[in-house]
Amino acid sequence: MTFVVVEALVCGTAALPVVWLWTRLVMQIDSSAARLVAAALAMAPSYVLFALCLMPASALAIRAAGWKTPPDASLPIATLDWPLLSWARALAAAHIVRIVSGALFRATPIWTAYLRLNGARIGRRVYVNSLAVSDHNLLEFGDDVVIGDDAHVSGHTIEGGILKTGAVRLGSNVTIGIGAVVEIGVTIGADSQVGALSFVPKHTALEGGAIYAGAPVHRLK
Repeated sequence: MTFVVVEALVCGTAALPVVWLWTRLVMQIDSSAARLVAAALAMAPSYVLFALCLMPASALAIRAAGWKTPPDASLPIATLDWPLLSWARALAAAHIVRIVSGALFRATPIWTAYLRLNGARIGRRVYVNSLAVSDHNLLEFGDDVVIGDDAHVSGHTIEGGILKTGAVRLGSNVTIGIGAVVEIGVTIGADSQVGALSFVPKHTALEGGAIYAGAPVHRLK
């Protein structure tokens, strides 16, 4: 119930500029035909405006509610205790933003700013071209990090009914290739590359200044 109320407030807040746009610009037109044309032309900008406003509204609401992924946790899902519910709500709220806003703004500074506002510790000139980046408060990226299309970077995994979490730390100038998977507790040193479709197992530490590929990854000469 709490999640529904919070998300209703978030979506309502994000919709306020759109409502203002329609009441001020569209509904004031006297001619029915002109109003119909104006409404049709305003549909796409209205969606973009709502998607843009949804990102900060959701991130600020998550912070205010205290929803986040607990660090270094091992929680039985069956218990449904507060840290688990906090993680589930944070993940669900981020998923709504991912659906509504992600397709429009991913791989842009706007998407990076949203991840930062939602708890990720991200350096400068970070390029995230993936919607499979989750548990933002457990992500630490240095400067000039690139996350390729459909790369999976997550601070959680579920094994045998147990939620396990761990921070993911990427040094500066790290590139994660298209479709690669980076699991929990991974640390990758600066100036490194992980090849496309590679798999970095949980709690792996990769040295900097190298190229890695494979499933699981290994260092290329």
